[in-house]
Amino acid sequence: MNCERLKIVVRGAVQGVGFRPFVYRLAAELKLKGSVSNSAQGVFIEVEGAHDCLQRFRSRLEKERPPRAVIQSLESSFLDAVGYGRFEIRETETGGAKTALILPDIAPCQDCLKEIFDTKNRRFRYPFTNCTNCGPRFSIIEALPYDRANTSMKKFAMCTECDREYNDPLDRRFHAQPNACPRCGPQLQLWDENGAILSEGDDALLLSADAIRAGKIVALKGIGGFQLIVDARDEQTVSRLRERKHREEKPFALMCASLKTVCGICQVSELAERLLVSPESPIVLLSAIPNHLPTGPPIGRTHLATSSDKSEIAQSVAPRNPNLGVMLPSTPLHHLLMHELDFPVVATSGNLSDEPICIDEQEALERLRGIADIFLVHNRPIVRHVDDSITRIMCGRELVLRRARGFAPLPIAVKSGQPNPLSTILSVGAHLKNTVALKIENNVFVSQHIGDLETEQAFGAFQRAAADLARLYDAKIDFVACDMHPEYLSTKYASELSAPKTEVQHHWAHVAACMAENEMHAPALGVAWDGTGYGLDGTIWGGEFLLAGNHGSFERVAHLRQFRLPGGDQAVKEPHRSALGVANRIRKKH
Repeated sequence: MNCERLKIVVRGAVQGVGFRPFVYRLAAELKLKGSVSNSAQGVFIEVEGAHDCLQRFRSRLEKERPPRAVIQSLESSFLDAVGYGRFEIRETETGGAKTALILPDIAPCQDCLKEIFDTKNRRFRYPFTNCTNCGPRFSIIEALPYDRANTSMKKFAMCTECDREYNDPLDRRFHAQPNACPRCGPQLQLWDENGAILSEGDDALLLSADAIRAGKIVALKGIGGFQLIVDARDEQTVSRLRERKHREEKPFALMCASLKTVCGICQVSELAERLLVSPESPIVLLSAIPNHLPTGPPIGRTHLATSSDKSEIAQSVAPRNPNLGVMLPSTPLHHLLMHELDFPVVATSGNLSDEPICIDEQEALERLRGIADIFLVHNRPIVRHVDDSITRIMCGRELVLRRARGFAPLPIAVKSGQPNPLSTILSVGAHLKNTVALKIENNVFVSQHIGDLETEQAFGAFQRAAADLARLYDAKIDFVACDMHPEYLSTKYASELSAPKTEVQHHWAHVAACMAENEMHAPALGVAWDGTGYGLDGTIWGGEFLLAGNHGSFERVAHLRQFRLPGGDQAVKEPHRSALGVANRIRKKH
């Protein structure tokens, strides 16, 4: 038999998804010898055998890859055999440029869910159960490559049984970096508002469920930060949460135990159902069924429930809004909690308005004291905050409105129109609804949602996110892109960096981003209804028709008529000021 060697380099989201054990099993089935290893660039494979077997191996590698794996490129070459004696999984190779993709945090798979509800399984009711197909990723990784020593799980030494799973290529927990069990892994505690321990382990979870039933506000440490949990049917409790959180009308997200419960309160299409049960498990904006439509109390007043039907959603959840934002449990902890509760809960970010969510239990005690009544915490450190993602169905397609858990930091692939597509660019975003992006070659890595840079805490989270992306990929920044507005904190931050700064007009940034995401090319007409943005002429623009040209150029071909904004930015928050500006223009015209 003529023996050859096939060398393959696989790049993409191929670490932490069971790719190496999949390669091991495939090679064993085809009786091939060689090796597979992780690196900071991707997965390296070498297999030896007959040419036709190697061809089948390469073909099946792409077709049968693990469900969460994303292959961006697969480079292969046939070489002379070197005489491998067996097939083995080798230790991670270090060195070289860091280009491997970091996976988002993934909702629990069906196998793990079966285990936590199986009384005979050693992980029965264990809220940190995971495997290579699910669990925390982005929220725990500290550096590439994705190995346990580079995650916040390094502090937990695996027990004998977990270690056996971790090192068995035929086990679905082979090299599952967050692998743990009740004997060796993270544990729950229930704290009062002063940090005193009330209960531990499963009892902490059960007492938290009792507290929610009793109308208490529970701060729960989730996968990417704290959430505030209350009974969504209890008008008084939801109103109290609004008052304490200083959140007047912005809707709260709901969490339901099952798809059946969601269908009882919202209209769920086939596409929306797919989003709800997907591994990303985002919040999905849905039309409320009329008898569950919250009409809402007047601003600033407590409004008692007018209905005696406790199955209805409290009016203060989404005042005067025809939609509800709903999600299903996204972690084993949430599944266990919702299993104890037979009703929807509010699950909103653990923060004050305009602040980032808390990720550390001591920080939560300080910042959420006066909001939460009790704290359900655990001792697995969260490396970076990751909010819940928000999606909706529009025009028959899935649209991500807030890109965070489940999506970040997977990249968007772009075909660069710049003269030097190899330039590494850090984009620091705008002042409101901020995210940060890092372009390396043809990948744009988009950070998790950061939010409005209105507070010192929010600006601190922005600075950490900007530094974090560059650090993870050892990126040397060639250019920094920022908004033209000189007073944006993100623009001032860009000015302090050593790399050259490129200013981008606010509305053109929106149009260019839409073109890149939808793979559109110039010429194209973009219409941006995005409120205000600093214009090329030094005035405030808004309502723009922009004609996209080649090499990033654009022409402003039409726009809304300009009028004065009494009080400047304050007019955005107080619309009557804008109305006065329009009235003044009309009066002068006549």
